[in-house]
Amino acid sequence: MSRLALPQRVALAQRPTPLQYLPRASERWGCGHRLWVKRDDLTGCLLSGNKVRKLEFIVAHALAEGYDTLITCGGLQSNHCRATAFAAAQAGLGAHLVLRGDVPTAPQGNYLLGQLAGAVISCYPKSRYVAELPGLLDGWRAHYAQQGRKALVIPTGGSDGLGIWGYVAACEELHDDLRSAGIEAAQLVTATGSGGTQAGLTLGAALYGVPLTVWGVNVCDDEAYFLGKVAADVADWRSRFPGQPEVAVTARVIDGYVGDGYGVASSAVLQLIAELAALEGLLLDPVYTGKAFHGLVQELQAGRFEGTRDVVFLHSGGVFGVFPQADQFQFLHAVSGG
Repeated sequence: MSRLALPQRVALAQRPTPLQYLPRASERWGCGHRLWVKRDDLTGCLLSGNKVRKLEFIVAHALAEGYDTLITCGGLQSNHCRATAFAAAQAGLGAHLVLRGDVPTAPQGNYLLGQLAGAVISCYPKSRYVAELPGLLDGWRAHYAQQGRKALVIPTGGSDGLGIWGYVAACEELHDDLRSAGIEAAQLVTATGSGGTQAGLTLGAALYGVPLTVWGVNVCDDEAYFLGKVAADVADWRSRFPGQPEVAVTARVIDGYVGDGYGVASSAVLQLIAELAALEGLLLDPVYTGKAFHGLVQELQAGRFEGTRDVVFLHSGGVFGVFPQADQFQFLHAVSGG
């Protein structure tokens, strides 16, 4: 395995994260496969999840180029926005979150955490956010410039040619994980929402020669969108970082599990989250990992991964997204103590 010359990064994530075998989940849902989980929910506490790996490179770039404020965007319960707020606080930078949706009457989950981290938060109705996002971000950047400050606009999910370095670099870690576990080749399944994690994993596996076939289970949009988004992020990476090795990159998407829309989990997804938590002590979230793991279980039953013994699920975090949807878990009943 050849090593790449990585750009600057700051130490935000707890690395490496463990690769863990799921014996009871394998027995229940594996259909003859061994199921593993890459615990990127353990990259930190408040700075947990997949976004932290990207932010290590993004924050390093911001510091090197003299930015004093990070502006980014997402839904009201965006994991990326919460992580950006805490990364900015740790680096001594300001943070401004541009969020999709109305100001909540009772802040909770990631929204509340963003407030606690000192981020400025601007909320916009969904229709305006979707129609005007580039202008909104540029307007806030100009606002800070008028104050003599320098703000870096980070795209949704930190997913661009800079942010994908987080999971390009993670593939060196995954190479060591597979070797230590005695895994010769595996399928890797991840939730994909902004595309950067999937792009980084797909590119990194090719660059490092990791015997992984990477699949993204989309939690929004469709297969065509993510095939294009992965290609665009890789193209952006190549233009920003010329001279990197030339490798073929093939994006793979498992479509059909978006359900009623982004952030809306079906009863089957919610039930699976509860079953896995009780079975393995592993908590997924309703927005990203719950949908992706549900998709994985359905695809295993349909025989998609026949011929491959090992399947790795990337746990990209998102635990704080469980609490704003607590009322969706009404099928759980408390039992009084004796």
